[in-house]
Amino acid sequence: MFQPVEYKGTLQEGFTTLFKQLDALLEGETEQTANLANAAALLNQFLDEVNWVGFYLYQEQKEELVLGPFQGLPACVRIPMKKGVCGTAANERRTVRVADVTAFPGHIACDGATRSEIVVPLVKESQLIGVLDIDSPVDNRFSKEEEQYLEQFADILLKHI
Repeated sequence: MFQPVEYKGTLQEGFTTLFKQLDALLEGETEQTANLANAAALLNQFLDEVNWVGFYLYQEQKEELVLGPFQGLPACVRIPMKKGVCGTAANERRTVRVADVTAFPGHIACDGATRSEIVVPLVKESQLIGVLDIDSPVDNRFSKEEEQYLEQFADILLKHI
């Protein structure tokens, strides 16, 4: 049974605890949807000042991302590759951190309250699986340090899907 913990200490200490929780939570489970749902829930309760945490999954035949497990308000269902922050991160297979979404060319506004966003691509064995998308109602919410930790979170998650 999962028990929430209070994350104390430095950002590194908090993420270290989060990584251990994620690994333990997903250990032995191979169902992708279940693991993505639990990862979204875990991140949502860990991060502060966020209004959406979830996944978009790559659909190769249509060259688009489709909504997957998430925590937050209802969201856009389909995102074309190369469009918005998610489509850009997926297409370029690199993390995209946006301090002000209104300044991002082609930003797709699913939640009007979102002011900043970070999207981490999920790539396993050179294959795009999808993206981890996190939105915040706060300008410039995500730091370079958090970006690196979220990429590590994605790497741990990918071991389980």
